[in-house]
Amino acid sequence: MTVVLAVLIIAAAALGLIRVIGHLMAVTRTLDGVLAGVGVVADRTATVPASVAAVNASLKPVRDFCEAV
Repeated sequence: MTVVLAVLIIAAAALGLIRVIGHLMAVTRTLDGVLAGVGVVADRTATVPASVAAVNASLKPVRDFCEAV
C-alpha cells in the first residue's frame, strides 16, 4: 500500500513538472518572438546621422529664404 501511494505521489509530481516544462517552453517561444519584434523596431527607428546632415545641407537655402520673409 505504501509503495502504491508513493508511486502515485511521484507520478503526480512528475506530471506537474512536465506541465511546468511545457509552459516554460511556450514562454520561451513567445519571448523569442517579442525579442525579434523589438529588434525590427530598433532597426527601423535607428538614427541616421549621415543622412540628417545631408538633408540639412540641402534645406539650408529654403531655411534662409524663409528667414528672409
